[in-house]
Amino acid sequence: MNYLNLWGATIVASLQNLWIQLLGFLPQILGAIIVLIVGVIVAGMLGKLAARVIAMAKVDSLVQSTGVTDEFRKIGISFSLSKLLGWIVKWFLIIATLIAVVDILNIGQVTLFLQDVALYIPNVIAAIVILTIGIVAGNFVRQVVHKAAEASKIPATAAGPLSAVAKWSIIIFALLAALVQLHVAAALIQTLFTGFIAMLAIAGGLAFGLGGQDKARAWLDRLDREIRS
Repeated sequence: MNYLNLWGATIVASLQNLWIQLLGFLPQILGAIIVLIVGVIVAGMLGKLAARVIAMAKVDSLVQSTGVTDEFRKIGISFSLSKLLGWIVKWFLIIATLIAVVDILNIGQVTLFLQDVALYIPNVIAAIVILTIGIVAGNFVRQVVHKAAEASKIPATAAGPLSAVAKWSIIIFALLAALVQLHVAAALIQTLFTGFIAMLAIAGGLAFGLGGQDKARAWLDRLDREIRS
């Protein structure tokens, strides 16, 4: 009987301690819930506001005029820079809210993880800028190469592929640079980058050698005649 009383007293004491700890932790839980709700609402509102302000600044029209929107549409992606930046603002604020929440709850490891995520967002923005510039530059170079090929009276069957190679070479360079900025298998990307440059150099050398061998032979013959004379 004494053992039963002792066990009962121990269980009651444990439950009392648990209840006291819960009551002591309750204000932190309530505070964290309030901060989370308010933070998510504010983040959503500011994200929409940022997207609307950027759209009013005609940024989407400017991006569309560069051909970036059309390039994404070709692969089935509806791209809007204003919505993308608004989404980034929203989730940056949500992550900041989560950092505050876990800090209130005193969960150190989660706080460090969320801080790393927040610090990673600038890399995402930089990668988007790099890829956008690459697409714009690729379209510009494609037009320049195509017009130069037409001015040189190169057949249209060759001018099209030549301009396409120039365009996609720049876009692939930009994509690789964006992946490096995101720290996605940086060593592998650098290896692919080096291999891609080597491939272009070899392809260019072969194309020049095979396509220009007649002119090269004529130039060497002329040089030989001048030397002998």
